[in-house]
Amino acid sequence: MSSEILNGSLHTIIQNNIATVEFGHPASNSFPGTLLHKLTVEIDNLSKNDAVTVIILKSKGSGVFCAGGSFDDFLAVTNEEQGTEFFSGFANLINAMRNCSKLIVGRIQGKAVGGGVGIAAACDYAFAIQDSAVKLSELAIGIGPFVIEPVVSKKIGKTAMAEMTLAAHEWKSAAWANQKGLYAKVLENIEQLDEELSHFTSRLASYNPEALAEMKKVIWEGTDHWSSLLYERAQISGKLVLSDFTKNALLQFKK
Repeated sequence: MSSEILNGSLHTIIQNNIATVEFGHPASNSFPGTLLHKLTVEIDNLSKNDAVTVIILKSKGSGVFCAGGSFDDFLAVTNEEQGTEFFSGFANLINAMRNCSKLIVGRIQGKAVGGGVGIAAACDYAFAIQDSAVKLSELAIGIGPFVIEPVVSKKIGKTAMAEMTLAAHEWKSAAWANQKGLYAKVLENIEQLDEELSHFTSRLASYNPEALAEMKKVIWEGTDHWSSLLYERAQISGKLVLSDFTKNALLQFKK
């Protein structure tokens, strides 16, 4: 079995001060722990790269944007330490995205579930298409969106986050996500999305990099406590993923 099938892929292209980072995994662009770590390191590196002013974050293909955490990794957890370590991968990524000195623009070309919603919310600006529905399905498998809750609530508000979380089997439309502020713009199709994305990021990359870096700090004011909060949340999920309810639910989902 190839490394890409097991661990996913990550590719970055830098052109005209814009870094385009593409992650991918055969299982609906879900994240095993190794891929979470690679993307976190890449965001950290780009934050320090003077040749980069703007980051585009996208996923591979034209289907699902991101299905969240890897079910195989969930099922592989045998103790709380392992569970906390896996969910800390999402904490690490969200913290890297908010601490990154560059503005991150999301290309959400398809549906986002669970951790995928968290990644979309952690982008400073996000483009989507009409098919880019969202769902927080964690309660249905016996856990909850604890690690990503702060970033989702910051973007759409606690009430909308709770609405998504408690209706764990229900998809919310891209129009709903746009209205709540998760998506800045929703286009009809991927071709229109890419055209708008190109124009927007080109303009953004032409602005004063120092002003953009200061604006990034303003956008994320009041989140310094996330450097501890998200890891406390990872411990909650790391414990819950060991429950019989969750193990059985994950097996049913895999079938």
